[in-house]
Amino acid sequence: MNRDTFFSNIHKNLIVSCQALEDEPLHGSDIMAKMSQAAKEGGAKAIRSNSASDVAAIKKQTGLPVIGLLKRDYPDNEVFITATLKEVKELLAVNPDVIALDATIRKRPHGETLKDLVSYIHGQSDTLVMADIATLRDAEYAIECEVDMISTTLSGYTSDSPKFEGPDFDLVERLSKTSTVPVIAEGRIQTPDQARRMLELGAWSIVVGSSITRPQLITKTFTEKIRML
Repeated sequence: MNRDTFFSNIHKNLIVSCQALEDEPLHGSDIMAKMSQAAKEGGAKAIRSNSASDVAAIKKQTGLPVIGLLKRDYPDNEVFITATLKEVKELLAVNPDVIALDATIRKRPHGETLKDLVSYIHGQSDTLVMADIATLRDAEYAIECEVDMISTTLSGYTSDSPKFEGPDFDLVERLSKTSTVPVIAEGRIQTPDQARRMLELGAWSIVVGSSITRPQLITKTFTEKIRML
């Protein structure tokens, strides 16, 4: 899928993040493929997915554009979303439409840089780059590195970003007014009204994950509320 078609498809539409880590009940590429199919049938226009195997399974199952990432921890380093060239190469092998990677100003493992990873992706493929950011400063840095879009994925999860229980509406609004690339709203979007508000504030599209695809967490919201009686 080319750049213009991708951005047209997701504009003012929903992207669903279908991810389950190894310690979660729904972990497994076959399960994530079926979860993604359910999201497609509900109207999702793209899927955000963790690991090369999940990306491949979801593309085969749904035919939707897939935003791939690879979470991997490195010793003494805070960056874990597609942190190095190793993860980039693993993802490129399964041809995702987009690669999402940590685009904060934090240092990456092995002294690698965001600019080098973005240049490699663009030089080796037609794959687009989604920059996962936490602050306005991160966004400026990512745009300087020539990413194709920015996502507010990491707002509230870095030491230099404010902590919210809900979505970071202010960051999305400010970015939407200043960014030269599309702004994707992501992070703690828990209701359809919150999703709609993000679009009203100028987000190109929105990503929702746990509130749709992690039933153990959805169930927990009910049980905790019941226990308050």
